[in-house]
Amino acid sequence: MLLATLLISVLAFAGQASAVSWYFLRYVPATGQKFTSFSGEMTIPTLPRAGIYYLWPGLQPTDNSGVYQNVLDGRSGTWWIGSGWCCSNPDLPWGSGFNTYGGETVAFDNRLDGSSWVSTLTRQSTGETVTNDFALSSKSFNQALFAIELYDVSWDFGPLTFSNVVITSTGSSDSSWCNTSPENYNGASRFSISGLSASVSGNTVTCKIGSVTLQGPA
Repeated sequence: MLLATLLISVLAFAGQASAVSWYFLRYVPATGQKFTSFSGEMTIPTLPRAGIYYLWPGLQPTDNSGVYQNVLDGRSGTWWIGSGWCCSNPDLPWGSGFNTYGGETVAFDNRLDGSSWVSTLTRQSTGETVTNDFALSSKSFNQALFAIELYDVSWDFGPLTFSNVVITSTGSSDSSWCNTSPENYNGASRFSISGLSASVSGNTVTCKIGSVTLQGPA
């Protein structure tokens, strides 16, 4: 999870002494806005070996209490992807998921729906879909993240690409956050963004991004 300015996922083992490497891009909406949906597609890279590789899109709330994420997990030696809230306040069970493999595409859709946030993951090669809801409506999400989180492994799987990304915010008609380059944490990543557009309807901003690629370490 992102606490203050440091991302620390509870997917990592508490108390484990390990070398962690962080690479992420972050969009932050205008003051007074919050995100209400985050969707797109992740192209699955080839997993070199079993290791603590966590690759994910996610949302962070204003209180920095955790992160709501769709995590591609390489610990078993086969990619597995699932959705969840990391890690407490509130304590919520992790969602369901499925295995996926290099070269496949997994669609993710996270959106506020009444009293819950609902996550849907779809393995496009087979049509396999899982949907879970999380009691997070009290959270005001103001950070959208494209993240690579590595423990005792290197960025050895090539580029990570997200495509057909759509992020919506509510609270005002200010779309400047979409038209501004995202924060590149510590300047650690080489990245490219294409196909960017913003539209406004009332107080809802819809940001569309054709592709976001974390290309490799800077």
